[in-house]
Amino acid sequence: MRVYLDHNATTPLRPEARAAMIAAMDAVGNPSSVHAEGRAAKALVEKARAEVASAFGADGADVIFTSGATEAAALALDGRELHGGAIEHDAVDAWITDDLMVNEAGEVRVTDPAQSVLQLANSETGIVQTLPEGLAVSDMTQGFGKLPLAFNWAGATMALTSAHKLGGPKGIGALVVRRGTEVQAHLKGGGQEMGRRAGTENVLGAVGFAAAATAAMRDLAAGVWDEVASLRDLLEETLAPEAKGTIFVGKGVKRLPNTLCLATPGWKGETQVMQMDLAGYAISAGSACSSGKVRASRVLRAMGYDEATAAGAIRVSLGPETTKQDVLGFAEAWLDRLRKHRACAG
Repeated sequence: MRVYLDHNATTPLRPEARAAMIAAMDAVGNPSSVHAEGRAAKALVEKARAEVASAFGADGADVIFTSGATEAAALALDGRELHGGAIEHDAVDAWITDDLMVNEAGEVRVTDPAQSVLQLANSETGIVQTLPEGLAVSDMTQGFGKLPLAFNWAGATMALTSAHKLGGPKGIGALVVRRGTEVQAHLKGGGQEMGRRAGTENVLGAVGFAAAATAAMRDLAAGVWDEVASLRDLLEETLAPEAKGTIFVGKGVKRLPNTLCLATPGWKGETQVMQMDLAGYAISAGSACSSGKVRASRVLRAMGYDEATAAGAIRVSLGPETTKQDVLGFAEAWLDRLRKHRACAG
């Protein structure tokens, strides 16, 4: 039996999204065609746009469908000179100047919101930021579906999101913009997405995105993520007594309800990931590979942790289907390997 605890990387496809996409496969028309088949496909896209907008707390005309949050970031940030902290996702960090201060709690100090980028929640630590009014761009990819949010009240001019983080299909996301905000198209051609993103629309992706977003809002309202948070806390409480020397990153500040980031100095994150994978648990490391070289988490380094601590970070991210048995099983397996690591190190 495998236990999937890497929901911040991607979530399993929701059954609602799967069913909606299968039903939409019979729509053979191109949404740009004017005949009946084309109009039917176009209607599916526009219905999906309205549903995503409703779930996101925006207006339909504000939603630009993209291939994912990475493309949405490029669409929002290319050609702009904006500032951010070094904790932003790589897709955002590639376009900004990392000069905003990040404190040891993972909080970013924004001095000029109109010229700044700030994520709603960090994918690695789960730490949630307070968005200032007038913020230029916010990456809401991790928060959408897990936290109560409404774009129209969040204070940002533009926001990024992606379907596969909340149970939708991979390969589709959105840039959400405030009415009147100019967006320079990267892809030029047929004038789709109101001239802001050319290319034949991903009908199946849009339909699946909408179904997943609607289901995610239903779960959020029903308190599903409160239950997930209680399991995350149980995991933390189970590990803490024996995990002396391990840092529970973000403990004591507002975090995503499903995210636990553990940093054990001297025990490589990628080693922990491999050991837990062999034990049947899918998690992520706080480190990343680049050109064959392992580097410590730049997020934790930006928060002031030393190299050894940042290199020893892992992320456990739960989902709505995670059970108490899953959490306690993981705790037992991880603590067993921690004991072995200490025995070898000692």
